[in-house]
Amino acid sequence: MKKFLTLMMICALVLMTGCGSEGKKPIDKDASKVKLGMITRLNASEENFDEFMRKIEDTLDVKIASHKIVFFDSLAQMQSAIQAGQVDEMSTYRSVARYILAKEPRFEVLKDHSLEFIDSFCFALREDETELRDSLNKVIKDMQADGTLDRLTKEYITDIKEGTDPAPVELPHFDGADTIKVAVTGDLPPLDLVLANGTPAGFNTAVLAEVGNRLHKNVELIQIESGARAAALTSKQVDVVFWAIVPISEVIPEDSDKPDGVILSEPYFKDKNVHMIFKAEKK
Repeated sequence: MKKFLTLMMICALVLMTGCGSEGKKPIDKDASKVKLGMITRLNASEENFDEFMRKIEDTLDVKIASHKIVFFDSLAQMQSAIQAGQVDEMSTYRSVARYILAKEPRFEVLKDHSLEFIDSFCFALREDETELRDSLNKVIKDMQADGTLDRLTKEYITDIKEGTDPAPVELPHFDGADTIKVAVTGDLPPLDLVLANGTPAGFNTAVLAEVGNRLHKNVELIQIESGARAAALTSKQVDVVFWAIVPISEVIPEDSDKPDGVILSEPYFKDKNVHMIFKAEKK
């Protein structure tokens, strides 16, 4: 039973088209794969996913029909690629999909997978920043307990009027206080959002403003590409980056997407992964 449940979770986790039985031979390997766009992962390559799939097959003695993963350094690049037919689907979060659909109705969210694949969002820091990590953990727990995170979720995600952007967030400033430098990408609107004029906004920025106020620290946002987040952190260009924690199982290691030398805070938000397709206009 444990093996079966693990297999079922993996089928959802790796975003597959389906699970094959042990006795069936796969059809043409390349032809059967759907090209799936994803934002560049921080501790994995496109080739790593194929190796990961082989390990799953060897461990569980099954054949799995998977997607062909194609990485993109930004959401804009991925959206352009799916509109041009370079990928068949793209993977993102439910809140991001809702934001995209409101601005471009030709996109469509595919039907839910039989099992939900949910990531937890947290902060990533260098491993020597344990004091800052502990301070962030305390603030996160306090914000959960007093309802602040629920209020910010409602204001910046749930209740956003379709087709509009949330208002810019004013970050705290305290004369003489320490500054926390945080990387933003703008690739997960309305979570990680940068407005057209270059101003950071959205849910994560609102969370950071609250964190800065409670810690009595200044917060400086630095815009970088998604794939550069880990390098920016380890090189001390920034102190904190936004991170997503994938579900862990007996065949999914805890460091599956966490570089060496990085520690993680407690999660402050969860969201479900979805696939989107682009419906080209009929000629």
